[in-house]
Amino acid sequence: MNSLAHPSRETHLARMSETLLDVKGMNCPLPVLKANRVLRGMAGGERLRVLATDRASVSDFQAFCRETGHALLAWSEEAGVFSFTIRRRADDAQQKGS
Repeated sequence: MNSLAHPSRETHLARMSETLLDVKGMNCPLPVLKANRVLRGMAGGERLRVLATDRASVSDFQAFCRETGHALLAWSEEAGVFSFTIRRRADDAQQKGS
């Protein structure tokens, strides 16, 4: 099972890092729970890309982002694998004065 988050770099279009979370084969509610855990460790504005095979994850991630304030930037499906790109919301607690 390959469900660990792997950081990667987008090459030329963006300067921000993107973390990849592979939750293929997991069923509701595990994809959203694992994504939430990873997002909690990320800085505001960073992106998480989630790969899932559970059809329920489409509505689950839409509701999750709506309720938590994270931005669901895009989602797609190819050959039974759903890809979700989520931008982590900015938290006031993370913006500490210097």
